[in-house]
Amino acid sequence: MTVEELARAMAKDIVEIQPSGVNHTSRPICIHCTCWWLEINYYIYEALLNTAFDMDSLEANSHLDEVWIKEVIKKAGMKLRWSKLKQEKVRENKNAVRRPQADPALLTPRFPVVTIMGHVDHGKTTLLDKLRKTQVAAMEVGGITQHIGAFLVSLPSGEKITFLDTPGHAAFSAMRARGAQVTDIVVLVVAADDGVMKQTVESIQHAQEAQVPIVLAINKCDKADADPEKVKKELLAYDVVCEDYGGDVQAVHVSALTGDNLTALAEATVALSEMLELKADPTGPVEGTVIESFTDKGRGPVTTAIIQRGTLRKGSILVAGRSWAKVRLMFDENGRTLNEAYPSMPVGIVGWRDLPSAGDEILEVESEPRAREVVDWRKIEQKEEKDRDDLKVMEEQRKEHQEAHRKAREKYGSLHWKKRSYIKYLERKEQRPLKPKEKAEKDSNVLPIIIKGDVDGSVEAILNLLDTYDASHECELELVHFGLGDISENDVNFAETFDGIIYGFNVGAGKAIQQSAAQKGVKIKLHKIIYHLIEDLQEELSSRLPHRLEEYPIGEACILATFSVTEGKRKVPVAGCRVQKGQLEKQKKFKLIRNGQVIWKGSLTSLKHHKDDVSVIKTGMDCGLILDEEKVEFKVGDEVVCYEENEIPAKTSWDPGF
Repeated sequence: MTVEELARAMAKDIVEIQPSGVNHTSRPICIHCTCWWLEINYYIYEALLNTAFDMDSLEANSHLDEVWIKEVIKKAGMKLRWSKLKQEKVRENKNAVRRPQADPALLTPRFPVVTIMGHVDHGKTTLLDKLRKTQVAAMEVGGITQHIGAFLVSLPSGEKITFLDTPGHAAFSAMRARGAQVTDIVVLVVAADDGVMKQTVESIQHAQEAQVPIVLAINKCDKADADPEKVKKELLAYDVVCEDYGGDVQAVHVSALTGDNLTALAEATVALSEMLELKADPTGPVEGTVIESFTDKGRGPVTTAIIQRGTLRKGSILVAGRSWAKVRLMFDENGRTLNEAYPSMPVGIVGWRDLPSAGDEILEVESEPRAREVVDWRKIEQKEEKDRDDLKVMEEQRKEHQEAHRKAREKYGSLHWKKRSYIKYLERKEQRPLKPKEKAEKDSNVLPIIIKGDVDGSVEAILNLLDTYDASHECELELVHFGLGDISENDVNFAETFDGIIYGFNVGAGKAIQQSAAQKGVKIKLHKIIYHLIEDLQEELSSRLPHRLEEYPIGEACILATFSVTEGKRKVPVAGCRVQKGQLEKQKKFKLIRNGQVIWKGSLTSLKHHKDDVSVIKTGMDCGLILDEEKVEFKVGDEVVCYEENEIPAKTSWDPGF
């Protein structure tokens, strides 16, 4: 041990000791000289002073042998106990990481990865459809892209471009961000008749954050009200400056519907990619990114990926997130089997043990045991991170509990024990268990839901929308479970247990599942367009809210005179009125208004025309009426309104933003 370590172990402070026979005025000024003032513990110094230990070499970091340690401890009146030091085991990092930058000599040219972005319904998929000469847009439900499509397009010039078609709908912000992160160029599609919209601005921000160059495609230029110059001017506010205005952004006027000028757009994209000098290393272990993931009935977990380095072949061992795969099958966007996939190629991969998440990094490893080792390490890391987060939450809750306990003690501390006991009894009474009727009312204000989607990105978009829910004070929205694939018996059992509803997005529910759900009283709602699903959810939330009452006036009368009649031994006030608008109906509800203020609401016990009891008094007729509350005093000039109440369904205040 060093002197300092021994002093700490003896729980003594280091102090400055002046050796005997040394005058403090003779302390040298130079910091490189031996200091006469030694920072050592008094006990250690005293214990070693008259021993064979070389006192001249004694410093705070001097190492002491066992014999001197025992001597010091003995003279200090302490006991010595040996124990082994606990060494914290540092877990070896088993993670897989990307390789270092490749040798420039190994790099070969690659074709660009281009992401088409823009606002919903501005023609992105139709534009890509024309470039591919296929019918993608016709297949899209409602003409709206629901998740990222990755396609390899061969141009007439022989050039190849990988296109990513990202959704423009407001719900799919995370997908657009992911598309921008794996791309080389962003083609920003803006409709000439619509101009810059909300998702246009968001797409620009994603491209700028990822530092990706933009090519502007002004679409729908064949329309009569198209104004391309207006679009260019609007984009100036977002630092997108076209070449016409002295900037470096190429702007191409196109019509995706007629195919006009699409060749110029492709050439502009190719020219920009040549300027960027895009290259990649096709050798060594594969690196890539998961663009989309989903579960296929016949194939199991499937991912769409972009290869960024290396060459992917059948039999390769891959890891992505907390999943791994031995590649059984590779296919392109048309379903054709591939033997190899090179950098910049989009490829479907089959063979995953579990479904990785969209955006996960794909890395090739040497063997299956190594893949399992990486996945196990990542799962342990995730668990430890979760444990740390849970510990923080527990610590915060503990502090809140302590603070509440402290306040309670302060609250009751000065009270007499009888008063204190009585207050606690009242508090316990307020926290009594809910009665069955109260519990039923409380449960009706909770909507448990289960979400099932076709691909990871779709479920992600729905969950992001649910995160915006801010009407819990009206009805609590409880997400019980979410997952990928068709609706299963397990989902139905979940919904039955929690009395919830199953929402499916681009998935199916077999006949047996639907029959089981019907028997168990479980609702299954299937949708193919995301905002239809959200609208359905809003309607379901609204249906759980109490109806609000709206008053509809039937007639109005003015009090012209007041008098009273004798009924038995009681004198009852009577209002003499004339109907000025509509009619008074005895069976309806009435209110009395004075100086614009409602002073009474209720019903009539009597309605007479002259001396006859009537049920209806029409406009212009006089009548006498008696209220069901005798204490109300009439005044000439008061207004009597006859009305009926209708229950109006309430509507949730939640606005998901589209």
